[in-house]
Amino acid sequence: MAGSSRLKVSKRDGGVIQVEFIDRNILDEANIQQIGEEIGSLVEAEGKPRLLISFANVDHLSSAALGTLITVNNKVRNKTGQLRLCNIDPQIYQVFVITKLNKLFEIHDTTDKAVASFR
Repeated sequence: MAGSSRLKVSKRDGGVIQVEFIDRNILDEANIQQIGEEIGSLVEAEGKPRLLISFANVDHLSSAALGTLITVNNKVRNKTGQLRLCNIDPQIYQVFVITKLNKLFEIHDTTDKAVASFR
């Protein structure tokens, strides 16, 4: 069904795919699965994906959503691509720190810094 995407996707300079979430709360299992599938297909469509995921609109994130991010990260790495996260709310960032995911993901304060970090 057209228009049912949970994501806003745009291309940036240098072939970077920027993904933003439409939902403020990423808690619902079905939505998370859909988000994972949508991002997964973006990754599959690229030779060496350069993916930037912005959390600018996100207030709440479930642990299942974190699991989906790890899956996406693995898919990107399998294709020797690069993944960056940015604009993470301080409260959500705390969850990344507690789970040590801040060590797994490359996280930037702003979209511009994240885009500039792609090599």
